[in-house]
Parts: sequence; C-alpha cells; structure tokens
Amino acid sequence: MKYATLAETGVLEKTIEVLKAHNFSVLTVANKAEALEHLKTMIPVGASINNASSTTLMEIGFIDYLKAGEHQWNNLHDAILAESDPAKQMELRHQAIFAEYSLSSVHAVTENGELLIASASGSQLPAITFTSPNIIFVVGTQKIVPTINDGLDRIRDYVFPLENERMASAGMGGSILSKILLFEQEPAFMNRTVTILFVKENLGF
Repeated sequence: MKYATLAETGVLEKTIEVLKAHNFSVLTVANKAEALEHLKTMIPVGASINNASSTTLMEIGFIDYLKAGEHQWNNLHDAILAESDPAKQMELRHQAIFAEYSLSSVHAVTENGELLIASASGSQLPAITFTSPNIIFVVGTQKIVPTINDGLDRIRDYVFPLENERMASAGMGGSILSKILLFEQEPAFMNRTVTILFVKENLGF
C-alpha cells in the first residue's frame, strides 16, 4: 500500500533539509524503542506536558509510559482525564493549551517541507500553532509525500477511514474530518522549538 511504504533514504534526507530551512528541528531514529528513549531525554524534569490523541505515541509506548507514572513531568492530559467536575476539567483544558511541551504526530509531511494535520475537534491545534513553546511531532517516515495535494489525498483516502474505523470500534460512533492544518514553517520571531522526530518504521496512520 503506497501510504504505508517507508520513504527512501534519499527522499528522507531531502525532506529533512527542507524542513530545517523552514525552521523546524529534525531528528531521526531507527525504531520506536529509540523514539521513546529519545523523548524521555528531550523533556526536562518538572516540565508541563500535554499530548494529543495519537496512535503513533501509543505505538512507541509513550502513552503507557505516562500511565505508569514513571516520569517526573506535570502531565496535564492525565489531570484532565482524572477530573470529574466539568468546570474544573474545562479549566484544566485551558491550561493544557499552554503546556511547555505539546506532543503529537502529523498525518503527512511533504517533500517541500510542509506538515498536514487533520482533526475532528481542533482541540490540539492552538498549542501547535501558537501557545506551546515546544512542539514535538513523532512521525513514521511512511507519512512523507511529494506534495500538499498528495498529503490531502493521504488524509482523505487513507488516514480518515482508518481513524473512523478506530473510533467506531471504540464505541465512539466514528469520527469526522472537520479541520486540516497546513503548517508551512515556524517563524523565528516566535521563539518556539518545533521538533520532528522521524522514525524509520511504519507508525500511526
């Protein structure tokens, strides 16, 4: 399947150079075990963190690592899930938008250095676009595509059907494709760090 095929070395190297020119920091690891160990070193002790719903983060073991409580971070996502009072939960959601580190994945990376992120609610987008000073995307290299149009096709023809099926099987009634973010570059004046951690494995959708 073309959307599940890892990028060739030359394509990956070219994409990395263009992403760096767009003021993205880029790291590459061989597999999901290395990705998890790398994440542990990237986030300082005591930092506030929040993560979007991400199959990729689940597959590398990051979600289980958070649930085990072995870290020393302020996990705002966990606090949201643990809060039963709707008003307090909403306040925690507002705080999470400003987490020092926001972690998720993307649904396509173009060879021209653009990131595409699809969302049903848009809840993860404020942190990605503006409010969090440190963004980390963990991305399997199968998500690299030639152009923006190829990225949109990947989302509509491949990512969304899989996500819709996942949500339906979880008893959530399926998903919707309501928002797609095109992230072309990170302006230097924002003083943020946006890191793409490429993994040379087929991860996520």
